[in-house]
Amino acid sequence: MYLLIPAAGIGRRMKSSQNKLLLTLLDKPLIAWTLLAAEASIHIHWIGLIAQPGDFADFQEIVANLALTKPVFFILGGETRQDSVYNGLQFLPIIAKHVLIHDGARCLVTPDLFDRCAKEILHCQGLITAVPVKDTIKVVQIETHLVTNTPDRCQLWAAQTPQAFEVQQLRQCHVEGRRQGWEVTDDATLFEQCQMPVQIVEGEETNLKVTTPMDLAIAEFILRQRLGE
Repeated sequence: MYLLIPAAGIGRRMKSSQNKLLLTLLDKPLIAWTLLAAEASIHIHWIGLIAQPGDFADFQEIVANLALTKPVFFILGGETRQDSVYNGLQFLPIIAKHVLIHDGARCLVTPDLFDRCAKEILHCQGLITAVPVKDTIKVVQIETHLVTNTPDRCQLWAAQTPQAFEVQQLRQCHVEGRRQGWEVTDDATLFEQCQMPVQIVEGEETNLKVTTPMDLAIAEFILRQRLGE
């Protein structure tokens, strides 16, 4: 299975002057934990790390220090996550039929979650990991801050990554998205816009996205528990 890791952001909400994936979590950069999970996956055999040129040297050093057995290819990132994934899809080998896409900032992903997605995508066209929403969600009018609707939460799921797709279909959806000028925050939305089916694979509560300093503290707590510290 082929894995693309978008890692080209700059982490404004982390209030960091560098790519947030270079910040450390228990003495390892965030991206290192993501790569180690991919290394431990049974099904992943190829990793594409999508980054900005200014981060290549740091990421290459991290990969070298981890001594991974699986090949890691460095791919030029775009201005947005959507552009970065598009670049990654063009870089995939021609024989690639399916691809996993996982945000590098979800550094607590487990090898088991990677493997469950890798197996499930062989039986569908597209999928996302997600967890049921626990909170009551309110739809709010931006200008007035007035609540306009309270959707039934039994139908709501919080999307995560990895997401997985048939490569050729995802490429076509990205091309159509560029033609139509769609701006999306995940690849499943492009699939949905193109009327393609997207299936849910239940994710993991601990698979949080490290976006803010508080997320980093929570991630450290989870990781210490996982490691038995």
